[in-house]
Amino acid sequence: MARVVLVVPCYNEAQRLDVEAFANYALPGHFVDFRFVDDGSTDGTSRVLETIRDRRGGVVVQRLEKNSGKAEAVRRGFASAVAEKPDYIGYWDADLAAPLSALVDFVALGETRHDIDIVFGSRVKLMGRSIERLAWRHYLGRLSATLVSMTLKLPIYDTQCGHKLFRSTDLLARVFEDRFLTNWLFDVEILARFLTMDPEGRDHAARSIYEYPLKQWVDVRGSKVKPTDFASALGDLATIKRSYRL
Repeated sequence: MARVVLVVPCYNEAQRLDVEAFANYALPGHFVDFRFVDDGSTDGTSRVLETIRDRRGGVVVQRLEKNSGKAEAVRRGFASAVAEKPDYIGYWDADLAAPLSALVDFVALGETRHDIDIVFGSRVKLMGRSIERLAWRHYLGRLSATLVSMTLKLPIYDTQCGHKLFRSTDLLARVFEDRFLTNWLFDVEILARFLTMDPEGRDHAARSIYEYPLKQWVDVRGSKVKPTDFASALGDLATIKRSYRL
């Protein structure tokens, strides 16, 4: 049975956290622990997280003294989870835009495909799947994804979906050891680090990445992403290209 630690970054999520979904979640045949990282929330997030912890075993609430951004919240969660040596560590958006039930497919890929170390959820609108996105987010996302694909030289469709799972390895620990240089595109920076830090080389790292088309995803009200953030993302992409010499 695999042990999974799922990092959930939270900033002012009191109104969006689904207590029942988190408190009652179980993955048959495996152990799943939640590590909620409260990124300096100023609302009632901490109280909601305490409620989840009181109702379910395997829940850790990690609090950051001040708001440091999603990238740092995720990194801090991973840095502490790595020390526990689980089989997999992932992160999942607190709003459950993709339901927790999707995790079973991510873990199944890791368990059956030992050449895969990274599973990226991908929001591909296909027949038979329910992917609901706001139009402006979809089109800006497609432009961003094209630029990211060109920068990383990878045929990747969607880097910004907040649902990812990683095999817990020494390389993973190194990738999350130091603070990220970016905030909006830290997902891309994670890939850049894998590509440049893998001791077996870039091609090996690229082969270890698997994009999984989600069966369900929906834009949840209250998202903190705005159209103007696209400019910040372009700056992040330039930083990644320059810093990692891609």
